Amino acid sequence: MSVVLAHDPRHAPVLLAEVMAALAVRAGETHVDGTFGAGGYSRAMLAAGARVIAFDRDPDAIAGGQVLVGEAAGALRLVPERFSRMAELLAGASVDGVALDIGVSSMQLDQAERGFSFQADGPLDMRMERDGQSAADFLNEADEAEIADVLRSLGEEPRARRVARAIVAARPIARTAELAAIVRRALGHKPHDRKDPATRTFQAIRIHLNRELDELEGGLAAAEQVLKPGGRLAVVSFHSLEDRIVKRFMRRRSGGEGGGSRHRPDAAGHAPAPSFEAVARPIRAGEEEVERNPRARSATLRVARRTAASAWPREWKGVS
Repeated sequence: MSVVLAHDPRHAPVLLAEVMAALAVRAGETHVDGTFGAGGYSRAMLAAGARVIAFDRDPDAIAGGQVLVGEAAGALRLVPERFSRMAELLAGASVDGVALDIGVSSMQLDQAERGFSFQADGPLDMRMERDGQSAADFLNEADEAEIADVLRSLGEEPRARRVARAIVAARPIARTAELAAIVRRALGHKPHDRKDPATRTFQAIRIHLNRELDELEGGLAAAEQVLKPGGRLAVVSFHSLEDRIVKRFMRRRSGGEGGGSRHRPDAAGHAPAPSFEAVARPIRAGEEEVERNPRARSATLRVARRTAASAWPREWKGVS
């Protein structure tokens, strides 16, 4: 029996119809929503009659999701953990589908006090778990070379050294508006520019603090372990660094790369049996969705179906 749930207007899930079609959710199945956020994908899964296990590392998301847990009448389990731990926490479980919506959520971006966005001034925080080193801590303590490396490798900022030098010269920095202004001055910014030059810097720092790419790699390997034969994996990413990891993982696990792994090839020099079927072409949002939700413009959905082969052993877990 499906569960009818109220819509949460705070968050419009990107590519929702496409993700649901890829997962082919049916009544009685068990699905994992690895990035609960405001519950967009979980609501759709529950409405289709599935049982849902949802993960989120953000305590605000877990607190906000308790109403939905009550509405779902036992069909939703909300886990306050990183999705990379799903195999460990669901040991022995076998699920029908896993959905991952990678990166920062609209809910986090819209809260100025979380410090993820420069659209409104707030404390320079950016911590998804509200614990550990903040963005202000990193920028005020790291040396110029380390900051430049983060901006270059995780933000693909071509003038990373110039931005890092400007950040160090302006320390201490405590607010998102301060950081955005520093980057704009360093790179030059005209009001009519299509993309704010601070975008890459904010992306890089957020990814670094939250170890998002490591989390993605771990989450893909964990999904491989918990999916049953025929189970579906749907991953929505929002920039090239994330999509590259997802694409490489699915290609490798479906037998799309010959030869051994650079991490640790087996004795015969061949990879294990494919754990996923050949991967379909990526899916992107249509014009209507992009107009309704501009965040969808950069979204890419990749989908894979689990085979009956065993999950690849630990020495093959590298995906990049």
